[in-house]
Amino acid sequence: MARLCIGSRGSQLALWQANHVSSLLRERGHEVDIEVIKTTGDKITEVALAQVGTKGMFTKEIEEALAEGRVDLAVHSLKDLPTELASTFTLAAVMKRQDPRDAFLSLRYERFTALPQGARVGTSSLRRQAQIKSVRPDLNIFPLRGNVDTRLRKLESGEFDAIILAAAGLNRLGRTERVREVLPLDVLCPAVGQGALGIEARADDTATLQELAFLDDRAARRATAAERALLRTLGGGCQVPIGAYAEAVDGALTLTAVVAQPDGSEVLRDQQTGNDPEELGMRVGRALLASGADGILRAVYGEAAAAPQQP
Repeated sequence: MARLCIGSRGSQLALWQANHVSSLLRERGHEVDIEVIKTTGDKITEVALAQVGTKGMFTKEIEEALAEGRVDLAVHSLKDLPTELASTFTLAAVMKRQDPRDAFLSLRYERFTALPQGARVGTSSLRRQAQIKSVRPDLNIFPLRGNVDTRLRKLESGEFDAIILAAAGLNRLGRTERVREVLPLDVLCPAVGQGALGIEARADDTATLQELAFLDDRAARRATAAERALLRTLGGGCQVPIGAYAEAVDGALTLTAVVAQPDGSEVLRDQQTGNDPEELGMRVGRALLASGADGILRAVYGEAAAAPQQP
């Protein structure tokens, strides 16, 4: 069988993901190596993602290694992968999706609704900030960067009353001890692709693509294709206050999406159903633009210098 090299970021979660894929490939007889690659996003840890301004900040260096042939495939959190890939690359597989929702973590408060007025909440995601502020404008939102352990330490040191993290990452790492509740989708609409792993490979590497095909989950690919088409329609894979979640309902896809002012003062929502993921995503995206999302996003792009994917 082929010897394959996986390119991965060096965070605890990224390495868990790379090792998970590695174990599945080894079960099929492959020899697998993992090359850790430091990305721009890993080097800039003290600045909120919305203010960095580098597209593909968690993928660029990994794609360079892929193009050079140093690695054969890359394992990404799909929400970090820009919606438009260079023609030399392809999304070889979208793996079965885990819980796409966001988790509320706190030492003192059992539920999000129990937070007192003026409580300090940590998140560097404009998507989370906007939706939180729309229902609790009294809360104070502060930047929160770093790996999962770093973020949990900041919570436990008392720096925050609560933090918001993706449920899937906490589940994968077995770090759910501070989770008080998983927030409903109608309270906090997830990031595009949240909970799914994307496997990227060279588009002309037919042999590797064939070896990776078994990792592809049709339901996850269809759902995330709709979400990514929505994000592309709204202006690409940028660090903006956009949430989206698609799921199969009675054989068709239902896509729910949110665009919000970062301060939560305006929240636009749309939900539609269809059978073609790409068409559905574009249709919902156009509906949101027609209802005023273009104005919100123009303002955010101006302030954020079009930085990349949401955390």
